[in-house]
Amino acid sequence: MDRNPVKSLELLKKYNKEPFHIKHAITVDEVMKYFAEKHGEDEVFWGNVGLLHDIDFEEYPEEHCSKAAAILKEEGYSEDFVHAVISHGYGIVSDTKPEYFMEKVLFAVDELTGLIGAAALMRPSKSFQDMEIKSLKKKFKDKKFAAGCSREVISEGADRLNWSLEELMKETLEALKVSESNIDHRLKATFTL
Repeated sequence: MDRNPVKSLELLKKYNKEPFHIKHAITVDEVMKYFAEKHGEDEVFWGNVGLLHDIDFEEYPEEHCSKAAAILKEEGYSEDFVHAVISHGYGIVSDTKPEYFMEKVLFAVDELTGLIGAAALMRPSKSFQDMEIKSLKKKFKDKKFAAGCSREVISEGADRLNWSLEELMKETLEALKVSESNIDHRLKATFTL
C-alpha cells in the first residue's frame, strides 16, 4: 500500500470531503515528491506520506495522528509509513519524533505549504510563480496573517533539517512553483471523478 498512489487517494477521499483538506494533501504530496527527487529518494513513498499525513484530521480532529495510525495500519500500510505520518504532529498531537530525513521534511513543510498557499491567494495572480522570498518572509513575520500556520513549527522544522529558515522557505517555494501545474491538474481530476 505504501507505494500505491491510486489506493492512497481513494483512502484520502474516504476520510476527507472538504476541498481545502484534499488540496492541502495533494499540495504536500507534490512538495514531498519534489524533495524526494532532489535528494535521490523514493518519490512515490514520500508523496504518499504527504498525501495521507492528515488523513484523520477532518473526521477526527481531537484524535489527529493517533487515529491516522489506526486507519493506516488497518489498511496495510507499513510501520515506517505510519511512523512518518504520525511524526509530523510531534510536540503538538504526537509523541512520535521525526527521526529520518523524510520525516523531518514533512514536519517542516506541512505548515509552511499552508502559509505559502495563503500568501499566493493574496496575490493578483493567485499563483506561486511570481512570488518572491522577500514577500514570503514578510508574511511569515506577520503573526496575524495565516495565524493557523505555526511559525514555531516551521522554525523548528528548519532547525531539525539543519537548514536556515530562509533556505527552507526558498526550497519549499521552489517546490510549489515546480509543482503548481501538477497540483492544479490533480485537483481538477480529483473533483471531477
